[in-house]
Amino acid sequence: QVQLVESGGGLVQSGGSLRLSCAVSGLIFSRYNMAWYRQAPGKQRELVAHITRSDSINYADSVKGRFTISRDNAKNTVYLQMNSLKPEDTAIYYCNGDQHTGYFSWGQGTQVTVSS
Repeated sequence: QVQLVESGGGLVQSGGSLRLSCAVSGLIFSRYNMAWYRQAPGKQRELVAHITRSDSINYADSVKGRFTISRDNAKNTVYLQMNSLKPEDTAIYYCNGDQHTGYFSWGQGTQVTVSS
């Protein structure tokens, strides 16, 4: 059974930074593309950043230049470094797979709140 456990969220002032982590278990992590998603109140879940099993990376336009996704296959963990945070980044952040190598049951997510 695949488990996704997100952590690292919190309350931060505008312009601040946070580093999110997602520990993945129950699969051969290196074989899967991974991504970070977020869902703000009243909005649909959206893709934030994506990293393939070969380390090809893409970002949503709204976070380009501010967020960095990375993965550590030895630790079965995917990270999201978030800098220059804005109030509009406030959301619950989730990690998961993608349509190419597969999705998993969603974890509990981690709340990120950015105050102005």
